Amino acid sequence: MRTALRREEQGTTGLGEEIAIPHAKTDAVSAPVVAFARSDAGIEWGSLDGTRARLVFMIAVPEAAAGDEHLRILALLSRKLMDPAFRERLTTAADARAILAVLSEIE
Repeated sequence: MRTALRREEQGTTGLGEEIAIPHAKTDAVSAPVVAFARSDAGIEWGSLDGTRARLVFMIAVPEAAAGDEHLRILALLSRKLMDPAFRERLTTAADARAILAVLSEIE
């Protein structure tokens, strides 16, 4: 978490469209990990478009896999998050099971 916060100090990972993708390259993880959180009220993330982040994806990758794996995960997420219908399904999913079903669409 500290590594992600240090990364955030270099520049916001608030992408706009109510999305933030904080990320960290750290040996605190042994394999790439992606966590997801949703906030109905939104979290102030310093997004350039001024929106509060409602969909937050945290990416953590080991230092050794930082380049390729980090970029691959970011590309997959970014591509899917460009779809307004996908974002809407994530925002309105009723429970954890429904959220996982929507996230399973990411390939």
